Amino acid sequence: MTRLAIWFSCALFLLTGCGDGEQRAAYQPEFGQRPASAPTRKEYRFAVHPLHNPERLFAVYGPLVDRLNAAIPEAHFTLEASRNYEEFEKKLYARQFDLALPNPYQTVNALRHGYRVFGKMGEDERFRGIFLVRRDSPIREVADLKGKVVSFPASTALAATLLPQQFLQQHGVAVGAYQARYVGSQESSIMNVYLGDAAAGATWPPPWIAFQKDHPAQAAQLKLQWSTESLPNNGLVARDDFPAALLNKVAAMLFSLHESAEGRALLARLPLSRFEPANAATYRPVRDFIARFSKNVRPLPEQP
Repeated sequence: MTRLAIWFSCALFLLTGCGDGEQRAAYQPEFGQRPASAPTRKEYRFAVHPLHNPERLFAVYGPLVDRLNAAIPEAHFTLEASRNYEEFEKKLYARQFDLALPNPYQTVNALRHGYRVFGKMGEDERFRGIFLVRRDSPIREVADLKGKVVSFPASTALAATLLPQQFLQQHGVAVGAYQARYVGSQESSIMNVYLGDAAAGATWPPPWIAFQKDHPAQAAQLKLQWSTESLPNNGLVARDDFPAALLNKVAAMLFSLHESAEGRALLARLPLSRFEPANAATYRPVRDFIARFSKNVRPLPEQP
């Protein structure tokens, strides 16, 4: 067992006790409670792509779903997390979600599966890749990564994998010149660097900010080495059969969060300053990037 696996096993032991990992992975809690006497409300699944591991994602986005349920009492929203990108994408492209917050690459693909873009996360300048190394690392130049292990959360993570791999290509280190290790989550990519199992790790700003807050001692041993260009941030999509009047209420609630102290507190947990309106045209730069990446860096997997 690697040191990383041991680290996460200990964390799961503290959270859940031994032997119930599979049960916990399958369990998807619902946020918000209904009195037994309340009339039945139609339930809608709101899924967030693996920005964090499932436990942290529920902790961060659960209050946002609570707010939706309080603001729109005629509907009941449940939050769904996925263990990895592959699981999330399989469900998204099978139209299993009513609403979703996919990354921009997944947003573009979702359009082919009957979803429409209605909004996005703000602060596009944050949607960029970053490389972390240990403070005692000998890595100074991009070329120093040749032959080294570089950790990434998933092969289709746009900010944390595709943008960094393009960055390496542009600086003379093509795919194949380093050992790409896809480790399943943003936190795992960071921890691979901390534990010395990767010479560098790619992620994007929000998970790094969260890691610095939650694990200051470990974060102090890491440093941000390089940043990539930015693209439009994560999208908000609705399945094409989602009721239009209800979607208007969801959008109005999300887009006004930054206007109140309570809403800003919810956004700060993400961390984010605002959600904002968007449509398919907003993601034209993403489609252009994907075309360049597939041609110049590596082919992306065919989507169903």
